[in-house]
Amino acid sequence: MTRRTLKLGAVLVGVGGPGQHHTWLSPEIPGDASVDIRWYIARAQQAEAAGFDHVFIVDSQFITPDSPHHYLNRLEPLTLLSAVAVHTTHIGLVGTLTTSYNDPFNIARRLASLDLISGGRAGWNVVATGDGGTAGNYGRTEHYDYATRYGRALEHVRVVQGLWNSYEEDAFPRDREAGVFFDRTKLHALNHVGEYFQVVGPLNIERSPQGQPVIFQAGDSDEGRDLGAAIADAIFTHAQNVEQGVAFAKDIRARAAAKGRDPEQILIVPGFSPIIADTDEEARAKEAAISGGKDFHRALKELGRPFGWHDFTQYDLDAPFPELGNLGDRSFRTQAEAIKKLARERELTLRQVVQATIEVRRSPFVGSALTVADEIQRWFEAGALDGLNVMVTVPSEFARFTDEVLPILRERGVARTGYADTTLRGNLGLPIPRNTHAQTVSVR
Repeated sequence: MTRRTLKLGAVLVGVGGPGQHHTWLSPEIPGDASVDIRWYIARAQQAEAAGFDHVFIVDSQFITPDSPHHYLNRLEPLTLLSAVAVHTTHIGLVGTLTTSYNDPFNIARRLASLDLISGGRAGWNVVATGDGGTAGNYGRTEHYDYATRYGRALEHVRVVQGLWNSYEEDAFPRDREAGVFFDRTKLHALNHVGEYFQVVGPLNIERSPQGQPVIFQAGDSDEGRDLGAAIADAIFTHAQNVEQGVAFAKDIRARAAAKGRDPEQILIVPGFSPIIADTDEEARAKEAAISGGKDFHRALKELGRPFGWHDFTQYDLDAPFPELGNLGDRSFRTQAEAIKKLARERELTLRQVVQATIEVRRSPFVGSALTVADEIQRWFEAGALDGLNVMVTVPSEFARFTDEVLPILRERGVARTGYADTTLRGNLGLPIPRNTHAQTVSVR
């Protein structure tokens, strides 16, 4: 039996995402990093040299002037990853695409194209859009409610997967002597008619060496967890401690088993920003400087995002947290409800809630390289995670992880020493999905 090893992703967030208010000031980060393809290629090559499984591109399609710096001005994920694909050879390429404001045929074709361009390294981070303002960018007066978002997401993914099965693997013999380019019996229309979509098919692109792109998913509500358990190969999540991570993994795997899936074929890969220094004391001082240096006013503005970018500057900071009713139900509901619950149970003022949201983003992996490696191994062996998605901004900080922490994990056998395969599925230890039309089943 192959030993389980840590999976590694690099989340490329340019000039800084939520809570990273001053990241862009680093002299190592170009001011236009989030739209500079050379920056992404360099970071992807840095991650590939370190043996990372994939790079991960987050995305959204609605902004306000108060959005995080990276969100204000960034490249579209699949365009970006197609450029990165031709400058790398092994690392996976995972892009975020919403099921709420895309059609299945378009997504199926674009991701299949990236999968072929990269030789089988594409991945899709499935999201059901939380930013309610996105509706206005797509001709809608109102954002989808939760039930519709997640019902649509499940059907959307199933349609995409069906389209990816349009051609059997041996559909293109390209036999010049026989004059046979393709076997028409190996081409299959979808003819899907569902609650949200009607798609005839077939898709006009063949399968890649990994069969289909790897499905990632992010979402912590009951609906989000059910979706992940139904369709995901890997789940991008967040956890504050080992206990939360273990509980999340157990819940997802129980839901997957109840849906008839093999629960061990779902990878839990939370996102973190390790803070590494020569000593634990120096790392804690670095963490304090990062936390203390965050911009309170920007954090106050960012607090509005889970609530549909509600303007919290209109309230008295030192009064009790305002009553918001069902505000947030059509945005990031789980996050909004957690903030309301925190304020209610601890009787916090608005100022205290903002400060709490700043503190909650603290990393559990802080210390010397040895301390961080020990803690990652503890989480891994406890079953709190199968891998890490490391937030990448300042290159030298990322290098401290790749050059100091990873060698310790490799020496202990926690992380692999080289690429096992040329495809993302192969490196993640995932099977090639069965083509439902084929007479034989592909396995890895």
